[in-house]
Amino acid sequence: MNFTRWRKPSAFLLLTLAVASGALAVAGLEAGGEGALVLLLTLREYVLLSGGLALAALTGAVLLGLTKSSLRVPLVTMLLVVGVPTLFLGGVASALSGDSDEEVATASAPGPGDRRLVVMSGSASIDPVRCVYVHEGSRLRERRWRVGCFNGDSEDNALRETAWTAPDRIRMTTAGGVSLHVNITPGGRPDRVISLG
Repeated sequence: MNFTRWRKPSAFLLLTLAVASGALAVAGLEAGGEGALVLLLTLREYVLLSGGLALAALTGAVLLGLTKSSLRVPLVTMLLVVGVPTLFLGGVASALSGDSDEEVATASAPGPGDRRLVVMSGSASIDPVRCVYVHEGSRLRERRWRVGCFNGDSEDNALRETAWTAPDRIRMTTAGGVSLHVNITPGGRPDRVISLG
């Protein structure tokens, strides 16, 4: 069976996969900030996978597409010499940053609409940290804003309760008994961000 006629289409498909995977990796790295799409924020968890897939697909595209070129070996060597250490360093940096937040509570806003608050739990060294976010929008267009973060290094600063008091108002209560209120604008943005600890 003759595989030479499938070489060019296969190289093109691998190149397309490399570009798509690279674009997902870049979108994941660039995602963040206030009002970011939640869908893009989830891409951050797969940046290394997307980058590795892009490197493997691009290497395969070069090997299949440039069969008779003298550039084939230097290009593959350059891709591997630059790409593999970059992925390794990215993996180490990702592991050290420790983005291991987990969702511990969620509550929909009263009344009509697609607004909800989400409480995430993480850790800053040994102290527990709880952050409160407002999510607004449907699944594909859902955006996220930070409302407050509470570092549990002091029990008085630890977050005890978060609740909606109105469709556009959140109350956060600390273990020390302090109640903090934040208003949410019609676009979903909080009027202030609380930071304790």
